[in-house]
Amino acid sequence: MINNKKIELLAPAGDYEKLVIAVLYGADAVYIGGEEYGLRAKAKNFDLDTMKRGIEFAHAHGVKVYVTANIYAHNDDFEGMAEYFRKIYEIGADALLISDLGVFSVARQAVPEMEIHVSTQANNTNYMSAKMWYSLGAKRIVAARELSIDEIKKIRENIPEDMEIESFVHGAMCISYSGRCLLSNYLTGRDANHGECAHPCRWKYYLVEETRPGEYMPVTENERGTYIYNSKDLCMIEHIPELVNAGVQSFKIEGRMKTPFYVGTVVKAYRQAIDDYIESPKRYESRKEQYLQEVSKASHRAFTTGFYFGKPGSNEQVYTSNSYLRGYDFVGMVCGEYDKNNETAVVMQRNKFEVGDELEVLASNGPSQKFTVTEMWDEDGVPVKSAPHPKQILKVKIPFHVSEFDMIRKEIKE
Repeated sequence: MINNKKIELLAPAGDYEKLVIAVLYGADAVYIGGEEYGLRAKAKNFDLDTMKRGIEFAHAHGVKVYVTANIYAHNDDFEGMAEYFRKIYEIGADALLISDLGVFSVARQAVPEMEIHVSTQANNTNYMSAKMWYSLGAKRIVAARELSIDEIKKIRENIPEDMEIESFVHGAMCISYSGRCLLSNYLTGRDANHGECAHPCRWKYYLVEETRPGEYMPVTENERGTYIYNSKDLCMIEHIPELVNAGVQSFKIEGRMKTPFYVGTVVKAYRQAIDDYIESPKRYESRKEQYLQEVSKASHRAFTTGFYFGKPGSNEQVYTSNSYLRGYDFVGMVCGEYDKNNETAVVMQRNKFEVGDELEVLASNGPSQKFTVTEMWDEDGVPVKSAPHPKQILKVKIPFHVSEFDMIRKEIKE
């Protein structure tokens, strides 16, 4: 085995709640965005006070926090940047995630003791560029999504032993090279390389001939049109041994814009799969189907292995729809202590459920368990049959122990 270091599970955290979920459900590290310089402007992100709170929570659980600053900067972006980096260093952030060489130089001068990871946006496709980043002071590169297992392995063999490789293992794929994209800027005026991507690669497209404006011709013979840029979602949970043996040390899950339910479901599944593989490769092999079923319970597109085993062909795109596959609804989150005497828990509703529904508790620690809702009450103690109101606080009878931040899901049946 080439990779003899501890494997890090790196999870997305678009806001404080998702950070808590990622930490409790098994992440070794989380990546977050501040209010500036990151590529997810539409995420809620973290102001400095919330970032400090999140870092303290993560560190109390032995989890690292990496802050994204991976925009491609224009001249005006540098004003105040050095001071911002000094502030996030002072509140305890463990690393900066950077793609632009100018931003990198500011960080090296402003916070010379802070670890820097080079973003996938920097197109890290070879060992020579990785060694150059290392010579400038980078601790880690995030491999470009366009790399195969064999290419990553060759990079690992040709870079310093203490330089780390982080690779995406799960989540949305960008149609453009390592995320760099001009489509959004051209079509909507929103700069993807400044964090404002409108995701035009997910849109439906038709062909228009120049001399016949307004006459739309489908690109394929399909009355619904075609989503010609719409990639399937990456899923490598069945290929952990190959990633480990290639030298990947950090397994990165995409999804700062996704829900807490997505984060908890996917993080827990990968946590279990990684731990099983490290402890017993035979056990891991026997449970592959279970891991895949579990990540499929979160909203997702059809899965692909991306570029890892060769360049993707036409089967790696979703042509008929840009909608997600959903097997389960996230209906509630436990938000208080479990009352053992009365077998009840305080639950915040996230989607409608009612008495008689069979639900499943996705526990942050321990196996998932099912139960049927037999009784529940509103905040005034009045019995209710249904929970239709967003974020309604309820007391629900659950016949086994649950903990705060355990999530409750309901299977969507045809």
